[in-house]
Amino acid sequence: MNTFGHLFRVHIFGESHGACVGITIDGCPAGLPLQESDFLEDTERRKGGVQKGTTPRKEDDLPIFKSGIFKGFTTGAPITILFENNNTRSEDYDKHREVPRPGHADFTAHAKYGGFEDYRGGGHFSGRLTVCLVAAGVIAKKLLAITGGVQVHSKILEIGGHTDLEKGLQVAIDAKDSIGGIVDCTASNLPVGLGEHFFDSVESMLAHAVFSIPAVRGIEFGTGFAAAKMFGVDHNDTILDASGKTSTNHAGGIVGGITNGNDLYFKIAIKPTASTPKEQQSWNWERNIVEPFSVKGRHDLCIALRVPVVLEAVTSMVLVDLMLRAQQMPLIIKD
Repeated sequence: MNTFGHLFRVHIFGESHGACVGITIDGCPAGLPLQESDFLEDTERRKGGVQKGTTPRKEDDLPIFKSGIFKGFTTGAPITILFENNNTRSEDYDKHREVPRPGHADFTAHAKYGGFEDYRGGGHFSGRLTVCLVAAGVIAKKLLAITGGVQVHSKILEIGGHTDLEKGLQVAIDAKDSIGGIVDCTASNLPVGLGEHFFDSVESMLAHAVFSIPAVRGIEFGTGFAAAKMFGVDHNDTILDASGKTSTNHAGGIVGGITNGNDLYFKIAIKPTASTPKEQQSWNWERNIVEPFSVKGRHDLCIALRVPVVLEAVTSMVLVDLMLRAQQMPLIIKD
C-alpha cells in the first residue's frame, strides 16, 4: 500500500498533476527542531531542471506544514507536509491516452483500476512523489544525527556504464535517448545490533524501501553479486576487535541481517528513463493495433542523477525505524 515502517511510519499520497503531493509521518519523537529551511537543501538536490540531464519541469517544493509541528518543534503527533504542484502540462498526456507508454505503469494501472486512475504525468506512480520521501528523509537524517551521529551519504557511480558521468550523459544525448546508472549509499557510525532476523533483517527492510523508488531495478550489499565468484575464506571479513571492526567489508556492514558496527554499504541499479524521445512501438487499446509511438512531455534524460538524495532518504527512514525498535532512540528529543 502507501505506508511503510513499524514505529517510524511513513504514508505518502497525491498524484503528479493533482493539487499536491504529501506525506504523513507517525512516530517521530517530540522535541525535534524543524522548520522550512531544514528541507531546502535536499529538496533542491532532487529538483528537475537544476542539473544537466534532468527534466525541465520545476516546482518550488516548499514544505507546507499541516500538523505535528508547533513553535518550531515536533509535537509527537503525526506530521503532515504538503508540496504543491504548480508547473504541470497535463495536455501532453491527453494526446497519447489511447496508447500506454512502454516501460510506464499506464497499462498495469489501467488494468488494475479500470481506467479511473489519474494518468497525467504517471499519477500516483510518478517519480514526483519522491519529494515526499525526501521530506521524510530530512526528518530521519536529523534524528540520526542528533541521537546517534549516524551519517548517510549517496552518490552516482556510473551513467550508462561510464564512471565519467559527463561522458555517459553525452552518449545518451548523442543517441537522443535516455540512459540508466548505478548509485551507491553508505551509512556510517551505526551501532551494532540493528535489525530483526529473517523478514525484518536490515537487508530486507532496505530492499523493501529502496524498491519504492521508481526506476530501481537491482540492489546489492557489500561485495554483492561478485561474492558468487569468491572463496569463503576471501569473502569472510576478519573481526579485529571487540567493537566488531573488520579488516574488509565484503558483508556491507550486515551479518545475519544485523548491523555489525562497520559501514553499511550497498549499490542500486537505475533503469533508463522510460520516457524516451525515440520512436517506439506500442499497442493502441482503442484501435486494437500495434503502431509507432513517441512519448511527449518533459522528462529526465537520466533519472539516476536525482536518485542519491532519495536513496539517502529511504535509507534514513529504515535506520530510524530500526533504532526505535531497538530502543536506541528516545521518544522525546532534549538538548
